[in-house]
Amino acid sequence: MITGVHMIIYSKEAERVRALVGDILESRRVDAGRGWLIFALPPAEIAVHPCDDAGRQEMYLMCDDIAVTMRELSAKGVEFEAEPADHGWGIVIAMKMPGGDRLWLYQPKHVTALGG
Repeated sequence: MITGVHMIIYSKEAERVRALVGDILESRRVDAGRGWLIFALPPAEIAVHPCDDAGRQEMYLMCDDIAVTMRELSAKGVEFEAEPADHGWGIVIAMKMPGGDRLWLYQPKHVTALGG
């Protein structure tokens, strides 16, 4: 059976992204050998949505209060794109990552599979 999820972020700025995940987001880490760091994530859930194209995957870091979380992360140097957008089902904003990629921050407004 499935025992967990292993996610990979590819980046031209891997060391800076590792610092973001480990130091700024405060994720526990282990060295899997030869300096390859693996970070723990909080509990996760997966949704499957229909689409008309070949499909894609997205990752959202969930929080209980997006305004508070944005203030905390901004104080640690994280930058955000635009303003949070309320889509009815949740509030979403993109965090800028080193290398130009983005990572989504998400405050769900619906029941979650995590018991909320």
